[in-house]
Amino acid sequence: MTTPIKNRYEFVLLYDVENGNPNGDPDAGNMPRIDPETGYGIVTDVCLKRKIRNYVELVKDDAPGDKIYVKENIPLNTQHETAYVGTGIPLPTNDAEKKALRFNTEKIGTLRQWMCKNFYDIRAFGAVMSTDVNCGQVRGPIQINFSRSIDPIVQQEVTISRLTVTRKGEDKLTDFGRKHIVPYGLYKVEGYISAKLANDDTKGTGFSEADLELFWKALEEMFEHDHSAARGKMAARKLFVFKHKDELGNAPSHKLFDMIKVEKKESIVIPRKFADYDVAIEGKTPEGVTLIEKL
Repeated sequence: MTTPIKNRYEFVLLYDVENGNPNGDPDAGNMPRIDPETGYGIVTDVCLKRKIRNYVELVKDDAPGDKIYVKENIPLNTQHETAYVGTGIPLPTNDAEKKALRFNTEKIGTLRQWMCKNFYDIRAFGAVMSTDVNCGQVRGPIQINFSRSIDPIVQQEVTISRLTVTRKGEDKLTDFGRKHIVPYGLYKVEGYISAKLANDDTKGTGFSEADLELFWKALEEMFEHDHSAARGKMAARKLFVFKHKDELGNAPSHKLFDMIKVEKKESIVIPRKFADYDVAIEGKTPEGVTLIEKL
């Protein structure tokens, strides 16, 4: 029997990249994402969720109850069909049956609960499953903001050469390409975990204490199993967790986030490593909130 979480949490993760592309922008030739007005680097929430999913899949190996919903080369409707098989609810075959099911809250609730029970990332992040094969909608307890670099980043394009060509008959012996990197960037991401969205009797996902521990491990270790030539050297540096005494929380999240101060050291002009920054906790934690340093 799993125990749903009973406390609200916020967290701050600091991670860095060295000579790599943490999150390419397909609208800009896969250059590292950047805020054009300020020059600060950006990493989307979807990018980090993908790494968390990959870590859970690596650790759990699709074990019952800990499968991954958003997977490469598996259509979402195919995942939804497993819920119909698992619950014994007949799969609608025409528009009339699909419409009738859409308004059958009991059956949709059963399908939704089955998906939450079997897929870790649905329990954690939620999902819109009201597609052609309808399993309802789930609002997940974990929400993650976009990451933002502490200082402006440099988008660098590096030309590379290859000692062969792609196609036969080409009138050249070597080929050239380009890699897009950030020489160095320290990023900060903030997130929220709602106990109410985990344990609500009707809408809760059942996100448990065991699920939470796996999530913390994923934040700490996800980059260790995601190395590639394109991403360079990436590492989780600091993880601060604010645990509230109550499920509704005991302090506003923005005030907690403001306690974590990250600044470039005065002697550093251009930061090139994590040691070039000072990380400090400013102020006293509000009553009813405990600060836990996991990294």
